[in-house]
Amino acid sequence: MAVTLPTSRSLPGTADAADAEAPVASPCVLVCLYDKDLDACRGCFRSLDEIAHWSIYTAEEQRGVLERVAARRSRSGAQPAG
Repeated sequence: MAVTLPTSRSLPGTADAADAEAPVASPCVLVCLYDKDLDACRGCFRSLDEIAHWSIYTAEEQRGVLERVAARRSRSGAQPAG
């Protein structure tokens, strides 16, 4: 009977698993100004829901928010913060 042991790449807590759930830095720049036309904050370009839920989102969901943030920023013509 052959036994297949998991490789380090498939074990929870290894680099690959850690990369998938590594903390994602908040896009907050401490400039909180809601823009009704943009339906997002003018500082971080997140919607009110995205701001409110950021701390409970998974890393994957946070990365999705960052993609939407980049798209909103691009559409607005604003330069990336920092």
